[in-house]
Amino acid sequence: MNPATDALAAVPSLLAAAIAALISALIIWTSRSLLQRYALARPNARSSHRIPTPQGAGIAVIAATLLVASAWAAWANIAIPPVLVAATVAIALVGFADDIKSLPVTVRLVLQAAAVGAVVFTSPETARIVPALPLALERSLLLFAGVWFVNLVNFMDGLDLMTVAEVVPVTAALLLLGWLGELSWPAVLIATTLCGAMLGFAPFNRPVAKVFLGDVGSLPIGLLLGWCLLELAWHGQPAAALLLAAYYLADSTITLFRRIVRREQFWSAHRTHFYQRATDNGFTVPRVIGEVLALNLVLAVLAIVTVHAGSTAITLLALLAGTIAIAFVLRRFSRPQTS
Repeated sequence: MNPATDALAAVPSLLAAAIAALISALIIWTSRSLLQRYALARPNARSSHRIPTPQGAGIAVIAATLLVASAWAAWANIAIPPVLVAATVAIALVGFADDIKSLPVTVRLVLQAAAVGAVVFTSPETARIVPALPLALERSLLLFAGVWFVNLVNFMDGLDLMTVAEVVPVTAALLLLGWLGELSWPAVLIATTLCGAMLGFAPFNRPVAKVFLGDVGSLPIGLLLGWCLLELAWHGQPAAALLLAAYYLADSTITLFRRIVRREQFWSAHRTHFYQRATDNGFTVPRVIGEVLALNLVLAVLAIVTVHAGSTAITLLALLAGTIAIAFVLRRFSRPQTS
């Protein structure tokens, strides 16, 4: 092992995750009264919560992630792209402004596109998913996909522990793939510390939540998670990257197209995601979160299988299995429960 590999082995990784969790939890615990005063999310017809709840805990999650990842990177002599850190802070500020005073949709999208574009277009030209495409076209498609991914993470953050149930299994799988040499070390650092920071947030967000992430958390989490998955795809594992994000992609994208077909104002807040419909159909919040967590664990296993399959047939079977598993859960969520 070289020094960088030693610095990213199991013990340092778990220690970094634990430190990120403690920092995240400490910041949330000490700032809750401040958030209660200045960043209160009041329930409305589209909300899943019933009592006014402070939001903005994403500040703690992002701060813990970037602080621990940067310190770990310095110790391990690994470079996290400065533009990624700057873009994460910038998009967090956009989310913070939107939490305090709602921004126009166009303004939000332009600022988000600027942050995502900075990350995408400053990446090395050798980082490709489909080399047959012109570089400019591929990067433009990645910009579009990145903006959508950032927003869908935000859209899906509408239920207690939902983002935890998504991010923790995905980042844990990314850490495991890093140990196996299938992910760049900067992405391993970010995934590991984000996993830890989300675990630190989890006790405060369990039903009934005492605090929410807010856009200041969900938007930069979407950027960091999307970048890690992009790094995995650039590392030659696009099927694994797709599987890891598949539940969020399916729920949010199907919902978007369904609203467009119905000629609804698809950019406005709503309660028609499958996980939201599940609570309206008789599922308890813990049950929804439990099923999403179980689904994401299945998808993580399938993603790891595709990495070590060495066979196109097995990869296709894993993708098919993932599709069937997601379809099964979405169908359950969309149907009323019988007692």
